[in-house]
Amino acid sequence: MKLSELMAEHTPDPAFEGFVTNDDMVLVVDVSGKADAAPGDYVVVQMGIDGLDAQNNPVTVDKQYIRAGQSTMKTGNQRSFKVSGDRYVGDPFQDYACSPAIMQGVGQAVIVPYVYFCLLNGKGEKGTVSIITNSDASGAAGENAGIDIELKKVGAAPEAYIYEAAPGGGEEA
Repeated sequence: MKLSELMAEHTPDPAFEGFVTNDDMVLVVDVSGKADAAPGDYVVVQMGIDGLDAQNNPVTVDKQYIRAGQSTMKTGNQRSFKVSGDRYVGDPFQDYACSPAIMQGVGQAVIVPYVYFCLLNGKGEKGTVSIITNSDASGAAGENAGIDIELKKVGAAPEAYIYEAAPGGGEEA
């Protein structure tokens, strides 16, 4: 499913205030390989996914100072997403992440743009990640094949993103 298809059924309210569930968060990835793909054409990470763990993974340095004691300085972040669930053949994200080109790929070959936002208010982030497929079929006999995929930030820090429906039902950001 593409982001534009998902959002045809949702209208974010920028003034939304309240609790958010994990189902209200949307992670989409560009699997097209096109440099100019719009976020509305990115695929939604959802089919067969029962776990999405979005982490900021702060990087810190601890120092001991005379008379001031222990201090911690935050020096950066390593944004990451851990995706787990059941392997679903035919899902564009899973088929891409479990393809030999991505599972065995290195460097630039596994780097893709992503967008992550709350569908209730449309606010989130966009950036680039490396796709790391740790497992494309795990589990015991008779069980569904499990997947374990990580997406880790590459390059600059993610930028702010706001989903806005364009006239005619498209998407602009």
